[in-house]
Amino acid sequence: MRNRPFRSGAALLLALLPLPLLAGCGDPGGLSAAGPTPTAIGPVHLWPERKGADVPPADPGGAPPVYVQGLPRVPGQDVSGVDPVALVQAELRAHPGAVTGPDGMPAQTAAAIRDCGTPREEPGKCPVRKPYYRDLTGNGKDEVVVGIDLPDTMMSVRVYTADADGRLNRIMATTQTVVSVELAGQDVILRVPSGNPGYELITAWSWDPRQKTMLPTREQVVRVPARARSSAGAGSSAGAGAGAGP
Repeated sequence: MRNRPFRSGAALLLALLPLPLLAGCGDPGGLSAAGPTPTAIGPVHLWPERKGADVPPADPGGAPPVYVQGLPRVPGQDVSGVDPVALVQAELRAHPGAVTGPDGMPAQTAAAIRDCGTPREEPGKCPVRKPYYRDLTGNGKDEVVVGIDLPDTMMSVRVYTADADGRLNRIMATTQTVVSVELAGQDVILRVPSGNPGYELITAWSWDPRQKTMLPTREQVVRVPARARSSAGAGSSAGAGAGAGP
């Protein structure tokens, strides 16, 4: 009689032991095999004996600043009151006749810029577009982004900042056949034709604190989605009328 409780307890223990195992097998949240792991394949260096091209290192001393001469100092580094036309006209005076390089532009465009804001200006013909403002250097102060229309859908895109002394400094200047220009974070994004039909080249210009200027830091070639062919005008005449344009 004294051994009966022991036998009952042992039987009860044996009856309970398989339960967790059974519960674990039916648990939908349990681990399961995902199959064999694919073997990682690293890059293979082709023709390792070939001597490649040399990439010159960046100048550790930084690029010299390009100050815009002949304009008043900017108080508080606030460029919101700077006239973009006056900016470009000042650069034209500093680099007269330049047709290549960051200051280069066709003679007819330069003449139109000189006429901006004068009685000689043709309505709507000033090549300098309205400015945009964004902190691109990370100093908490806005820079001013200026676009200049050139012939054949080309555009000169320039960025200016004001230093602690109030001097205006041009930190970006590029001339491209531009599809579009965008601001993303602290980057200026240029979309240009890549040279291959159906593809665009996207270039991100970013502030380089060592060079004290903006440099093209990332490039990507993207496929342009095919434009849907409009059927709105199919079978209709091409008469004049009001519309929103393309």
